[in-house]
Amino acid sequence: MGNEHGKDFEAQVRDMMAEDAYTIRPSSAPYTAIRRKGTIERRRRVAAAGAVLVALAAAPVAAYAVNGNGGDGSVNTAAPLPSTRASQGTTPTPVQSAPVGPAGPAAPGQLLDGITMAQASDGLEKCIAWQIEGQKGVSSRSPLTDLGDAADYRIILALNSTGDSNAPGDGIYVVAVKEQSKQPQLTRLICNIKDGKAEGVNIRAGSLKFDNGGPVMPDDNGKLDRQSFIDKGNWKLPFRWGSIGRVESSVAKVTVSYGGSTSEAALDHGWFVASGTLTEQVTLAPHVKGYDNTGKVVYDSDNDTGYAKTLP
Repeated sequence: MGNEHGKDFEAQVRDMMAEDAYTIRPSSAPYTAIRRKGTIERRRRVAAAGAVLVALAAAPVAAYAVNGNGGDGSVNTAAPLPSTRASQGTTPTPVQSAPVGPAGPAAPGQLLDGITMAQASDGLEKCIAWQIEGQKGVSSRSPLTDLGDAADYRIILALNSTGDSNAPGDGIYVVAVKEQSKQPQLTRLICNIKDGKAEGVNIRAGSLKFDNGGPVMPDDNGKLDRQSFIDKGNWKLPFRWGSIGRVESSVAKVTVSYGGSTSEAALDHGWFVASGTLTEQVTLAPHVKGYDNTGKVVYDSDNDTGYAKTLP
């Protein structure tokens, strides 16, 4: 009895399963939703690529490669690539070379009386050209003819010059120096410019060594600190004066006393440069003193046997 009842129950279950086999099926795929999501994703990628192209158009210096996902799942970011050509429509700006000319002084105060660096440079160029033209026919390689170019020099002083009986007419003095390392030699020029023209050049060329045995060697040129010997006792006043000379690196300070006043000189690449104004006639030459970094006097022109203490 029991076995028959069990068989009837199994038969009923099989019948029920056979009937439902045709009604149970998997739900259909959400095709509409998938298509909408794919469209949105493609639009996003197109927008991102367009943004990159705009950035590239605005960046003429370098191109960029934009990569997507790598085959191993890694992500590659934008990387700069060498530019192979200039951007279309872009004209390279030519590099402007710096003007060629002499070097300027260490301190602006070495250009006096409103004289500009441009005026001093122009005066130096005219003096060199004037000297070379006037020395044509002189033996070659003479210090008077082999002056080089203005660009080889450094201007250390420019100031007004006062005309005298020997050379009438006021003008300006430009002092420039040049050192040659191949053949150790120093060239110093004092150019006199009047009415925009070169009127004379005082030249000193020689060894770089000091010949007075001291750490300071004044340049007794007879131009910057006095008027003509013809006008002795009858100078035109006020008179702008200058004093220059060479100093060793151990010298920390130089003073120049002239006509009752004392000026501290500027130190400029191995030179001292001082200036002032005389309001009365003088007979004593500028008094030069040098000091080390402790304030000790290491040079006094009064003790220099090669330095003239009085004016001629």
